[in-house]
Amino acid sequence: MYDAERVKCVADITRAQAATRPDAVAQVFEGRETTYGELDRRASQVAQALIADGCKPDARIGFMGKGSDRYFEMLYGAFKAKAVVVGVNWRLAAPEVAYVLNDSRTEILFVGAEFYDLVEKVLPECPTVRKVIALDGGRNDWQSFDDWRDAAKAEDPMLPAAPDDDVIQLYTSGTTGHPKGVQLTNENYISVFKQGTDWANWSPDDVVLVCMPLFHVAGVNIGVLGNLYGCRNVILKDVDPLVILKLIETEKLTVAFMVPAVILFLLQQPSLSSTDVSSLRQILYGASPIAEDVLLRAQETFKRAGFVQLYGLTETSGGATHLPPDAHDPAKGKLRSCGIPNPGMDIRVVDDKGEDVPTGEVGEIVIRGGSVMKGYWNKPDATKDSIRDGWFYSGDAGFFDADGYLFIHDRVKDMIVSGGENIYPAEVENALFGHPAIADAAVVGVPHEKWGEAVKAIVVLKPGEQATPDEIIAFAKTRIASYKVPKSVDFIEALPRNPSGKILRRELRAPYWEGRERMVN
Repeated sequence: MYDAERVKCVADITRAQAATRPDAVAQVFEGRETTYGELDRRASQVAQALIADGCKPDARIGFMGKGSDRYFEMLYGAFKAKAVVVGVNWRLAAPEVAYVLNDSRTEILFVGAEFYDLVEKVLPECPTVRKVIALDGGRNDWQSFDDWRDAAKAEDPMLPAAPDDDVIQLYTSGTTGHPKGVQLTNENYISVFKQGTDWANWSPDDVVLVCMPLFHVAGVNIGVLGNLYGCRNVILKDVDPLVILKLIETEKLTVAFMVPAVILFLLQQPSLSSTDVSSLRQILYGASPIAEDVLLRAQETFKRAGFVQLYGLTETSGGATHLPPDAHDPAKGKLRSCGIPNPGMDIRVVDDKGEDVPTGEVGEIVIRGGSVMKGYWNKPDATKDSIRDGWFYSGDAGFFDADGYLFIHDRVKDMIVSGGENIYPAEVENALFGHPAIADAAVVGVPHEKWGEAVKAIVVLKPGEQATPDEIIAFAKTRIASYKVPKSVDFIEALPRNPSGKILRRELRAPYWEGRERMVN
């Protein structure tokens, strides 16, 4: 149960646990255990080291690394120092990484060993980054995280915290080719904690799997919520179905959050049938729609687990609705629903004039509540466009049924969700247009059994020019992150456009979705 008296800001999480349960294990990573007392002391050391390095309140510090216990030491230290943690998606290409670091004005960057070379390559283009900390050591020219942390005193700076203080800044893909920094505050996270009272019935007896990437709001939130409730968090560097199955058995995991693609991968593992999964009592899923047959198979496989779907966006701190375990009974007809509003969250479905549509009719989903972001960093116009009269316009289209359950029907915006990653066509199209043989291009999401959607490019070639799908895909890989690269390419004589020149993506998508009930997978 969330204790509002003990935790009034995110920096209080480790303080509260260390005061009452200092010897309980807070996190486990590759055999390395950290107690709540140790986690709180290390957070204080990180805070003092940041302050000694000149980080003032509201300074941005970056993290670019795989899953690690050091991330949470850095995160809680940043909370205590009132610095803001910028999650850098390690799947981005070098120019995209440089953009995020420059846009956020990151001052100190924490980097995992896998990305040392990439960061070294972009540093000359990032003048605000004045220090790099090597999370895994091994770089003579960068101070190792352990040495940097341990040189500081373990004294909590106890800086005053305000509800409106930024604490985390995560980047979403941009509709115009550049990502936007989402400012999440203490107040946003307190709202998330309150929302969790309806579905996160966790206790210090729980063992929580933290396996989602830490540049995603879901990965951060599950770890933070586990600490809030005093759980034992088991952190994975990478999502590996075989490792997850092993940990369920050896660590006796009780709670796990996974995107639908990971659930599918688990179901495909031959070793699943011989794995004892009886310890799992709750499986949370979200970030993209789940196929109904996958959900039914998962429920049959993990018989003792209650399933909870979570729907939210980075802009709502990951919180909006949940589909409770009892609604997962197929007889109730709610398996395709993303659930009911969380405590303190208001949700409407509106038409293009902002008026509520009747029950059962499709409109845009708009969300209001304490977890809606402060705004987009340094983008007041984008903020004003997305948040109107306190309502966040999600870009998702859906409807409410007669029982008050929300269903996602389609997307108002053109975003593609593949394996839980948000991809905007404009980013991909911008990359494709650099190819010398391409005259015009559009990108749409098409059904994919494993990832939900896959990126497809529809290309018009210049007169007399030739290019194969493989050549175009290889070219795109040099310009953008691999997960954004088209998985297939079709050729067309001309793209359908409206009178103002806008590509009619719905027309392009429709043939690939024929025979399906909805245009998300």
